Amino acid sequence: MKLTSTKVTLYRNILDSTDVEVQPDVACLVGKNESGKTAFLRALRSLNPARGEVDLSVPDDYPAWLEKKHRLAGTDLEKVQPIQALFKFEETDKALVSERFGTGTLLSESVTVLRCYDGKLVANFDVGEQAAALHTLQQVELPKGYAKRIGGKKATATFSDLKGLAEALKTSTDKADVAAGTELEKKVTDLLGEGTLRSAVWKTVAPRLPKVFYFASFSTLPYSVGIRDLLEKDKSKLTEMEATARSLLELASVEKEFLLNADYERRKRELENVANMITEDVLKYWTQNDKLRVEPDITQTTVTNPQGQKAVLDELKLRIRDDRHMLSLPFDRHSAGFRWFFSFLAAFSEYENSDPPVLILLDEPAVGLHAKAQDDFLRFINERLSKSCQVIYSTHSPFMIEPGKLERVRLVEDKGREHGTKVTKDALSTDPDTLFPLQSALGYDLVQHLFIAPHNLVVEGTSDFTYLVVISDFLRDESRKHLDPRWSIVPVGGADLVPTFVALLGTHLDVTVLVDARSNGHQKLTNLVDQGRARIALGAQRSPTRDVIL
Repeated sequence: MKLTSTKVTLYRNILDSTDVEVQPDVACLVGKNESGKTAFLRALRSLNPARGEVDLSVPDDYPAWLEKKHRLAGTDLEKVQPIQALFKFEETDKALVSERFGTGTLLSESVTVLRCYDGKLVANFDVGEQAAALHTLQQVELPKGYAKRIGGKKATATFSDLKGLAEALKTSTDKADVAAGTELEKKVTDLLGEGTLRSAVWKTVAPRLPKVFYFASFSTLPYSVGIRDLLEKDKSKLTEMEATARSLLELASVEKEFLLNADYERRKRELENVANMITEDVLKYWTQNDKLRVEPDITQTTVTNPQGQKAVLDELKLRIRDDRHMLSLPFDRHSAGFRWFFSFLAAFSEYENSDPPVLILLDEPAVGLHAKAQDDFLRFINERLSKSCQVIYSTHSPFMIEPGKLERVRLVEDKGREHGTKVTKDALSTDPDTLFPLQSALGYDLVQHLFIAPHNLVVEGTSDFTYLVVISDFLRDESRKHLDPRWSIVPVGGADLVPTFVALLGTHLDVTVLVDARSNGHQKLTNLVDQGRARIALGAQRSPTRDVIL
């Protein structure tokens, strides 16, 4: 199934998010701190968590200023449904239903899935009972004339009709009739169990409901973790950090006996292979420092308890080796960005090949990454994650927003206690602070693509721009030589800003600079030339009244 839209109601600071349309590949939640981005993702995680248990709680998650008021009004808060999602059935889902219940049984193209505060999951969709009943009827060899026993309603038979027919056949004195009735009753029971047709169909397709994989900064790997405790603990009770560490161990396809084996070399080699594999994956998208690698180890320490009994403590320890600087540090003392990226891949490895694919929720991903590294992570999302999984991530970084894919953006804004958090794609209804990351992303993109002319002439200010344009236009009107229209004139706001502009953008743009004379010259521009970051194309002309650098 594919998530097409979702809605959060009465959850933390969200009263009614309205229906939020979700892109089939990647969606991006943009908003200020404390606007409700995390609340939205946490609510969606509770729908069908891949890690841990459903953690909806009225005391913890119901809007605090409304809980008492709604209780006094008689609302059963445990029955409130804080999260609902609309999933579209795919062909694989439909085929499962048709194979078991017959073609025409599944009437809906989508299913609405809701989770209550008491943990109950509800699925709403339409089924065709007559199609399923007829399909069941055709699997049983009945005596001639059976249609009359259900009122001649062969084409419109319901399961009530089939149960009635089975009872009638079982009371017959004919052994063949009794056998047919018994078989028909068994078919209906096997198909429906003790429930309805809808519940039976949902039981068949429910495993196709995507698990929701949520990852945040507190999900990163720890430096050290107790192996025995980690392996013996109920998987649903693991903390986010512990779950990530366990995913790393499970990636090695190792058994408990192997991890606790006394043979140091054996367990060391296997863990190194796993760490090397993940590090290699990270470095495909990590351009900051390709000399990093993760070094895992398992230590065994014998301790004596107060009763004099000895026990062996096994710990997984992680270090990051930087070959560029010949330095090794504990995992939790190294770059936050690299640790986050490595931890995410370790955690995601458990679900990367799952069928159906998981729904990935990333809460403020890559927040510890440099702007260029954030661009690398976006490439990772587009090239690897979204190829098989739907991804929803939150951010307030302009470098995690793709100006060419603004259809992915959903704006999150806290409208106060009266209205709560709203999620929208309408920029006109959103305050400027919420829009700021979006504006920054667009502004940066505009700067990067503004200079589309073959030649760019950088001048100090608007007066230089005006003189050049007016004089050139006049000469053109007089059919005289004028400035070639291929030149793009760019005023930068002053002579002191010219060197900075050239240093920042001159590395990938064809830039020519025109500046006025100074008694002390233009040392910063000259330094750029000396450093090889700029060049004098046609030489420099100096006089007491002017200084032109081309």
